[in-house]
Order: sequence, then structure tokens, then C-alpha cells
Amino acid sequence: MNSKNAKNLRKNMTEFEQKLWLYLRDRRFCKVKFRRQVPIQNYIADFVCFEKRIIIELDGSGHLEECQVEYDRKRDEFFESQGYKVLRFFNSDLNNNFEGVMDVIYKSVN
Repeated sequence: MNSKNAKNLRKNMTEFEQKLWLYLRDRRFCKVKFRRQVPIQNYIADFVCFEKRIIIELDGSGHLEECQVEYDRKRDEFFESQGYKVLRFFNSDLNNNFEGVMDVIYKSVN
């Protein structure tokens, strides 16, 4: 079921995911390969670099709700237990500080 959901998410990316994907796709960013909407056990990660063990999550304002914050915390703990570093950004971060977001990603892959 996760692979079907992931395929649907790839087809229906948010404008913020599309913006970031333009920079991450095809090894354009630091010659590192990222994949998008990747199933990892019971979860789907927005962007994953397997080589560097990095997951990038882009969140809308709904992720500020208490139940979602707890879900995201557990999800991040799971990813980290699998050896991934999780970078979590809000859509507003991408909109208001794109260079800062890219700098954090850059420092994580290098």
C-alpha cells in the first residue's frame, strides 16, 4: 500500500516540494542522488538520499497541531533508529529563507 501511496504523492507534489525537487533531482545538488516520496517501512519520506542517509521533510502548517507534532516526533525517531539524519523544514522556511534551507542541506551532505 505504501508504494501506491508514494506513487500518488510523486504525481501530486505540492508547490513547495516541486520547488525543492528542481534543485535536488538528477544529482544537481552537490552531485548527490535524492529520491522523492520513498516508502521506508510504514512511512513515506518526502526526499531521501540513501548514500548520505539523509531524509528531508517539508511540512505545511498542519504539522503544528499537537497530534501531528507527536506523530512526526515518532516518525523522526524511527528514521533516526534506521541510521538517517532527518532535516525537517516548513513550507514557509522554503518560501522565506530558501538559501538558508539549501545551506542546511548542503552542510548535511558534505
